[in-house]
Amino acid sequence: MLIWFVVGYILVSISIGLIAATRVKNTKDFAVAGRHLPLPVVMATVFATWFGAEAVFGVSATFVKDGLTGVVADPFGSSMCLVIAGVFFATQLYKLNIITLGDFYRMRYNRTVEVLTTIAIVVSYLGWVAAQIKALGLIFNMLSNGAVSEEAGMILGTVIVLTYTTFGGMLSVAVLDFVQMTVIIGGLLYIGYIVSGMTGGVAPVIAHASAAGKLDFFPPADPWLWVTFIGAWMTMMLGSIPQQDVFQRITSAKSAKIAMWGSILGASIYFCFTFVPMFIAYSSTLIDPAFFNKLIDEDSQRVLPTLVITHMPLLAQVIFFGAVISAIMSCSSATLLAPSVSFAENIVRGFMPHLTDRGFLRVMRICLVGFAACVLTYALNSENTIFGMVESAYKVTLAGAFVPLFFGAFWKRATSQGALAAIIGGIGTWVLVEVLIGEEGPIPPQLIGLAVSMLAMIIGSLLPQKVGRTPPEQPSYLHAHAAHPHGPQH
Repeated sequence: MLIWFVVGYILVSISIGLIAATRVKNTKDFAVAGRHLPLPVVMATVFATWFGAEAVFGVSATFVKDGLTGVVADPFGSSMCLVIAGVFFATQLYKLNIITLGDFYRMRYNRTVEVLTTIAIVVSYLGWVAAQIKALGLIFNMLSNGAVSEEAGMILGTVIVLTYTTFGGMLSVAVLDFVQMTVIIGGLLYIGYIVSGMTGGVAPVIAHASAAGKLDFFPPADPWLWVTFIGAWMTMMLGSIPQQDVFQRITSAKSAKIAMWGSILGASIYFCFTFVPMFIAYSSTLIDPAFFNKLIDEDSQRVLPTLVITHMPLLAQVIFFGAVISAIMSCSSATLLAPSVSFAENIVRGFMPHLTDRGFLRVMRICLVGFAACVLTYALNSENTIFGMVESAYKVTLAGAFVPLFFGAFWKRATSQGALAAIIGGIGTWVLVEVLIGEEGPIPPQLIGLAVSMLAMIIGSLLPQKVGRTPPEQPSYLHAHAAHPHGPQH
């Protein structure tokens, strides 16, 4: 009965997405929903972009094991990222009328910077999207009581998400996000209400977590522990800013003001609501301590769904899995679409300058299917946890894409030479430290890469320019070309 309810919900979701897809007429509709989204939809789609597998399973599992200190990256870092990105994109990039971050890198610097940063952004999505696919595999495995393997569940989940995203693009994603946000919030609040009744209220759970040290946010007074703590926070907070999915959602708004407030409000709802699955998962240790403490040691990602299956009535199970699948499908579609659009726009299009809009729309869809295949392969072969996949996804963008983006927007003397030095120096240093020392070192490798990237940008921009000099008036040049982002550039 539970499986059929879930199947019915998935079919309804796909139908909504395909109906929305009939309104996609060109690449702008596909990539940024025609830039017509109102505030409630922008807010919903920003929330849904982040509230996926890691928020439901990954963050809750990490909190049960490590407390608030363990989840500094998400939701604390990720929420701040959405606020910063909303203000930054709305004030600096929205008026440029571009559809990808790669367009900004090309217009501000040159084609080489565009390609290198786009590759870094696309690669960073492998871990994030794979985490969603891995979670879908876990859900289908548990719903079928093991009849569907996790691997088969991953393949099935990929096909489902790919179906409506390939046809409808951002327009389908935005419409479904708005519908699914209601299901997510309503469903998890209902489960939280049932759980609180089983624990004697919310207060006993909070008191138990506090006594166990789970509510201690800051690490002990050890400088190296603080460096690791700040590193985890900054990786998600800053490394997530040069990301196409966040940019895509914010710039799909019908005005810069809606773009900014949609992101800020979406971030606020996300931050507050992420504590609901944490509360539900931790409640399991009060409901059945012996069983769930053992499960935490074996596989903490299964705590939340196991609690629902073993201790909830059928209606609650249907609502929970409907909400979770909503969250993961919304997040998966968003994070599949973003790198595919970036790759098509900023890499493939450069080799096909005379493509018609209809032909380029076909290219975007082909890139989407190809990236989905890469993600599925990575998910099937990775043994990393859902939270680990997400947390490590943004190291490459922190080390290689963040500095050229922010310096390009706020420092007039930033040049193409400096941007190239920042990308190569940042990513090269991060990879080198990661290989030679790894995470065991006193300073996280991605922070070292970020520091080198900043230094390389400053030195590279101030040194005599040999080629591709970017004049100080470059930002004005961007504004002058805002109405024609795909003119002679392609």
